[in-house]
Amino acid sequence: MDIISQLQEHANAVAAVVFDTFGTLQRDAPTVQLSPNYPESPTGPTPIPNANTTEDAANVTGQSEVMSAAILKAAKQLDALVAALPISEGGEEAQLKGIAEFQAENDAVGQELQRQLEAAGRL
Repeated sequence: MDIISQLQEHANAVAAVVFDTFGTLQRDAPTVQLSPNYPESPTGPTPIPNANTTEDAANVTGQSEVMSAAILKAAKQLDALVAALPISEGGEEAQLKGIAEFQAENDAVGQELQRQLEAAGRL
């Protein structure tokens, strides 16, 4: 697998870990009042079973530590892949020259292929 495909795969892995982390924290975090000035509903907050217990808060804290470690590990792997990318030599002008050379080679191969197709068609 080439380095660009590996980068894409690891970027997707980082996104998946972050997505899972946010979803889990959103699901499991205890409810809190946003502001003392924010009015509560007339019936009061909807109770969530076991949402505000100390055990659940510790569980969320433990989960967030594990998940943040997973995010950090995935980000470090992505950084290592980025560091392994070859450094562009010569800047933009050298890259444009290389692209022109590849295009010329591609055109020559295309013309040769066209000649062979025409020769095959005559047979």
